[in-house]
Parts: sequence; structure tokens; C-alpha cells
Amino acid sequence: MMTGAVEPCGSSALLDYRPTSAWDEGFDAEGTPRAHYTGLLEALAAADLSALRDAVASRMSGVVFGGNGNITPFRLDPVPRLIEAEEWDLLARGLAQRARALGAFLADAYGDRAMVAAGKIPERVIESAELFEPSMRGAPPPGTGCVAGLDLVRGGDGVLRVLEDNMRTPSGIAYMAAGRGALDDRLPCSPPPGRADPDEAFAMLAAALRDSAPDGGGDPSIALLSDGPANSAWWEHREIAARLGVPILSPTDLLVRGGRLHGRMEGGATRELQVVYRRTDEDRLRDDDGEPTWLAEVLMDPCRSGTLTVVNPLGAGLADDKLVHAYVEEMVRFYLGEEPLVPSVRTFDLGDEEVLEEVLPRLAELVVKPRAGHGGAGVVVCPHATREDRQEVERLVKAEPGAWIAQEMVMLSTHPTVCDGRLEPRHVDLRPFVIGTGDSAATVPGALTRVAFEAGALVVNSSRNGGGKDTWVLP
Repeated sequence: MMTGAVEPCGSSALLDYRPTSAWDEGFDAEGTPRAHYTGLLEALAAADLSALRDAVASRMSGVVFGGNGNITPFRLDPVPRLIEAEEWDLLARGLAQRARALGAFLADAYGDRAMVAAGKIPERVIESAELFEPSMRGAPPPGTGCVAGLDLVRGGDGVLRVLEDNMRTPSGIAYMAAGRGALDDRLPCSPPPGRADPDEAFAMLAAALRDSAPDGGGDPSIALLSDGPANSAWWEHREIAARLGVPILSPTDLLVRGGRLHGRMEGGATRELQVVYRRTDEDRLRDDDGEPTWLAEVLMDPCRSGTLTVVNPLGAGLADDKLVHAYVEEMVRFYLGEEPLVPSVRTFDLGDEEVLEEVLPRLAELVVKPRAGHGGAGVVVCPHATREDRQEVERLVKAEPGAWIAQEMVMLSTHPTVCDGRLEPRHVDLRPFVIGTGDSAATVPGALTRVAFEAGALVVNSSRNGGGKDTWVLP
């Protein structure tokens, strides 16, 4: 069981672990295991870590990431991340609070814009966002029926902060559940009784989809909408559809009749749909030439007529804009009348002349990101960049400040990770999930920890040599 203490003079496997200058989740700065990790680390110190890693990889066989022929196994490190109950309770309440505020903002941004009128957010932040959809103004509010995936990082002060908000098509729920199933019967120790079960996410998602029905009741016809094998999360799409017992449809399976959406089911029969869980890469309503996308052609009329609910809603991508992130704490205060329980990584609105003047002299200390980028594309971590790269990003910011944001540099915490048969520190972030909005918003009891397997690497995305860890919410 995961109890007992580990003395600093204990196993050589633990003595050999060398924390970096970053906050380490499992060890303190002196290299002593943190109290809630001692039992786990004692058991791992006596284990064949390479064999454990291989056994877990075998159990994860078939769990993959990627599309269009570029499919790779989803790598799961066998050392779970442990989060104590007190910290998790604050996170769960704070993340649900954040999702409620973002939902209220989406409804407001496409409606009366009370927050703009109150001077709490510039209107340009909404109007200039790449994923703002003007045609959604006046449609049913897009702040209902959301699945949010928040990216959190822990800095040197030990505080978890929200780095980015994801309300378009956040992935990871099925990978989180798969990791638990692959690891539990292979670890050389027993998990504590009462540990949270991430499989609850599927029941929560099923309930949220049912509750999203346009008429607010009954047993709606639900489908998961996917691009198919071309989508990088195609494995997850199939897994979620199977867990929920709903059909998985592609764009060619959809047709509109009399303002209502119908789906072509297996066998050729069609059925009216009231709720669509959208997991497509395409989330725009207009293409680069200003023409309606297929998404708009099949979903807009049923949404406007009130016969269809799309989860996550059309227009929800506005909440993912990296400049909008700078104002989320103020959204909590404005819409909910509460103080944020979980802070954001400080984000600078470079479109504000005063802020730009403040930031430019210290740009070399910050992280600079394009507003509409994702997956780490275009991000410049200035403290780690070459002088030439810093000069180039400064030139780009000066030329078009509204297209960029800057954030305080956060050195991601590290976590003991199996590398070449031993434990070594690797940088991690945390992706928890909130399902629902308004009073129904609830944080899934678990999360996906993402890890960068290369020494010193800060990008944890699966597409860039990252992977995952099971995450235990302790009782």
C-alpha cells in the first residue's frame, strides 16, 4: 500500500534521481520524496522499470494518436501523477467556475455584450478573433452544452495556473481512461482506496448531451460527428462513441430536411438528430474565401430553428482565442460576482498601446504566441530562443501587435518518468476536463497529465514526442 516514509539514505534508485531547478511533483528541492509519493516511489525503486514500461505499452496496444497515415502509439509513462484531495477540491471548484464564466461570455459576446458596455473587455478582442463567427449573433446562445479541456501548468512557486482554455474540440478523455486501465494491474503497489475514477467522465458526458436537447427533456437522438480516420483523435472518437452507445457519423452522413438534421445510420436508414457532439477539425462557418463551410451548410439552419444542439457549440472557438484568455479572470468577477479560485498565467494584450509599451522592453523574459495558433505552432519561448529569433518576433509584434499575445514565462514542473530504465525528471502539464456550463458545470474526477519525453523539452503534445501519465486524485 502507499503508506510509510522514505529516508533520504534509502534506495539508490531514489538517490540517483536529480530534480532540476523546476518544481518537481514527486521530490522536494533536496531530492527527498514528497510525503504523498513515498509509498509509490518505494515500490518503483524496487521494480524493473523497463519491464514495467514495456508491460504498460503492451496493454496500451491499439491506443493511437494521429491521422492521414501518420498514426503513432499513444505513449503512457508508467509513473502516475498524484494530486492530493485538498488541492484537487480547489481545482475542481475553480475550473467549473471558469467554465461557467466562459459560457456566460460566449452567450454575451454573441448577444448584448454587457461586458464590453461595462468597459471590462475591449470590443476589438471579440471582433478581431479569428474564430469569432458573426453569423452566430442572434442565434441560440452558444454558451450551453460544452466540454472544456483546460491546460494547467505549475511554476516554481508550486501554484497551478491555467495556461490555455480549450472549448472547441478538446481531446484526452478517452486517453485518460485508457491510461488508468493499462496501469492499475501492472504497478508494483496498490492504489489507495477511494481514489477518484476517471471513467465517470463518460456518464457525465452522456448526461450533458442528453440535457442539451433543444426541448430540454425526453431522450434525444444523439450522434458523434467526426472527420473520420483523417482526424488525429479518431481513436478517441470511436472509443467515446462506443462508451456512450451513440453512432459516429461523418459529414457525408448528414442531410437537412425541413430545417431538421438527419443522419444516415449503418444500414442506410436515416434518423433525425437532436444533439450532435462535434469533434471535427473543421469548426469555421466560413472558409478563407468567405464561403459557407460544410459545417455551416448542414448545421446552421437546424441550430437557428431550435431543432438541434451542437456540443461544443458553433462559435465556441472564440473562447479559445489566446487574447480572450487575458480577460477570463475578469469574466469570473463580472458574470459570477466571484473571485477566481484558479489563477491564469498572466497574459498581456499587446493590442493595448500602454501594455505594449510596458511589455516590449522585457519581451526577452516572456513567451510570445500568435493569437490563433495551436499545438505550439509559432510560439517563441524568448528566454530559450536565439537572439535572431527574439529579434524576429519583436519585429513581428511591432508590425502587428494585435496578432500576438505575451505570457509570463512558467517553467513547467517536472515529474519522475521512466527513461532508459531509470527515473528522470521530465516536464509535465495537466489537462482536466469540465463538462457542462452554468450551474451544471462539473469537473471530471481525474485528468490527463501530459509529459514531454525529451530531457528539457517543454512541449508536451503527442504530435511532438509527448505522451501521457495516469493521474490519481487521492482521497
